[in-house]
Amino acid sequence: MKQKIAVISGDGIGPEIMEATLHVLDALGANLEYEYVDAGMVALDKHAELLPAATLEAIKRNAIALKSPLTTPVGGGFSSINVQLRKHFDLYANVRPAITFPNTRSRYENIDLITVRENTEGAYIGEGQTLSEDGEVATLQQVVTRKGSERIVRYAFEMARRIGRKKVTVVHKANILKTTSGLFLKVARELAAEYPDIECNEMIVDNTCMQLVMRPEQFDVIVTTNLFGDIVSDLCAGLVGGLGLAPGANIGHDCAIFEAVHGSAPDIAGQGVANPVALMLAAAQMLDHMEKLDESRRLRAAIVATMEAKDNLTPDLGGSGNTMGFAKAIASRV
Repeated sequence: MKQKIAVISGDGIGPEIMEATLHVLDALGANLEYEYVDAGMVALDKHAELLPAATLEAIKRNAIALKSPLTTPVGGGFSSINVQLRKHFDLYANVRPAITFPNTRSRYENIDLITVRENTEGAYIGEGQTLSEDGEVATLQQVVTRKGSERIVRYAFEMARRIGRKKVTVVHKANILKTTSGLFLKVARELAAEYPDIECNEMIVDNTCMQLVMRPEQFDVIVTTNLFGDIVSDLCAGLVGGLGLAPGANIGHDCAIFEAVHGSAPDIAGQGVANPVALMLAAAQMLDHMEKLDESRRLRAAIVATMEAKDNLTPDLGGSGNTMGFAKAIASRV
C-alpha cells in the first residue's frame, strides 16, 4: 500500500525542483502517493489566501509534507508562511544537515554536521513587536521556556544517539542574555547529564561562527535557539557550497514538513536551470523519518555519484545541465 504525503509545489522555481524531485522518488520506488496542495502566491491567486484551510487539513491528515520554497508578499498584513506552518503544527525541531559534496565550490572537504534549531519561540518569532508613535523606538519581546528548551535539547541528544553521532555542542549567548539564553543553557546542562555516552560542550554563538569558519570539522551536532539557529545553519550551508545543497526538516510530535531552505528565486523561474538537490536531500530526510532507510541511502548515494561524474550539473554547480536533465541523471543511478 502506498503512503500518501502532502506536496506543496511552491512559488518561483518551486514547481520545477518539485517535479524533478518526484521524478527521482518515483524512480527510487519509494512507494509514495502525492496529494498536491497550494500555499504561497499560487494559493493567493487561486484561493485569495496564502495558506488555505484545505492545505492545513491535508498536511494534518497525511502527517508528512514535502515543500518547495514559498513567497510571502512584501508589505503589511502578510506574515511568514513558514512561521505560520511551524506554529500551527508545533514543529518545534528544525533539523539542517550540512555535508560536503563532490565538485562544489566549497572550501572544505570533510564537513558532516547537523544543526538542530528550536523552531517555535525566542526572538525569531517576532512576538510583542511595537514601534513608538514617533517612530523612534522599536521593541521586541523574547520568550524562551523550559519546555521549549528541554524538548529541543532532548531531540538533539536522542537524534545523536539514534544515528551514531558522538558530540553535541550547545550554542548560546548566556554571558549577555542571562535570562533567556541562560535558561536554555541551564536546561541543556541538566539534560546532557542523562546522556553520558555523548560528549557535550558549550560555545558562545559568536565564537561558534568563528570556529565554524576556522575548524568546522570539530562540530558534529549543534543545538541552539531559534534566531541563532537560523544564522548558524545558513553559515553551515555556506561552508558546503550554498543553500542549493541545504535541506531542512521541521519536526513535531504529530506532523513533519521537509523542505529546501533556499528561496523561490523568481529571477531564474521558468528557465529550467534551478538546482533540485536541496529538495532531494529534504526528501531523503523525509524517507529517513518514514523509516525507508534503504531508499534514503540510495537517494543520497545517487546524488553523490552524479555530482562526482559531473553529469548534467546545473550552472550553480559549474555545469551546463538543466533541472530535469540533472534529475534524470540522478534517477538513472538510484
